[in-house]
Amino acid sequence: MTTPAQSSHVDAPAARRLLIVGPPGAGKGTQAARIAEALDIPAISTGDIFRANVSGQTELGVLAKSYMDKGEYVPDSVTNDMVRSRLAEDDAHGGFLLDGYPRTLPQVDALDAVLTDLGASLDAVLLLEVDNDAVVERLVARGAEQGRSDDTEETIRRRLEVYAEQTAPLIDVYEQRGLVRRVDGMASIDEVTASLLDVLGAPASR
Repeated sequence: MTTPAQSSHVDAPAARRLLIVGPPGAGKGTQAARIAEALDIPAISTGDIFRANVSGQTELGVLAKSYMDKGEYVPDSVTNDMVRSRLAEDDAHGGFLLDGYPRTLPQVDALDAVLTDLGASLDAVLLLEVDNDAVVERLVARGAEQGRSDDTEETIRRRLEVYAEQTAPLIDVYEQRGLVRRVDGMASIDEVTASLLDVLGAPASR
């Protein structure tokens, strides 16, 4: 395996097909935007994909909205098809940073199939590690500032539990593949960005 020291004098491009994972409040959205800009790849969140399909009234968007209007979860099959369609777009050919997908083990399998069809594979999974108590404190404060009734300590801790239950198995899978890159998400925003670029072998932004 090539070490970072060895790669410094060879043409070794930075990883460009990426996932970013981390618990609620870890700053995934902020870091995804920064890393995507630094690498000149699209940051793709499932929330953005849903909104684009629904507002554009695509076939998948209409189908997704039919579930959302009834207060039901959109089935994995619909989400998977939306991601497949998005990753096939021209701007994602050179790389992408997925945020919010996959969330379940079946979605991991679906993403594997999509990438295989595209003749691609993941380069790295970026894991933002944070202290749960600090995240709860941060989100409760943010909720108070923004008047968000759902950001109570009880609901936040439940969301963290759900994240741990759903995401731990995914991280284990990608860990076994040697793809996980762990970064301290409790550092400052700039420090986290620098650490993420460092583990990817990408030059820090100036």
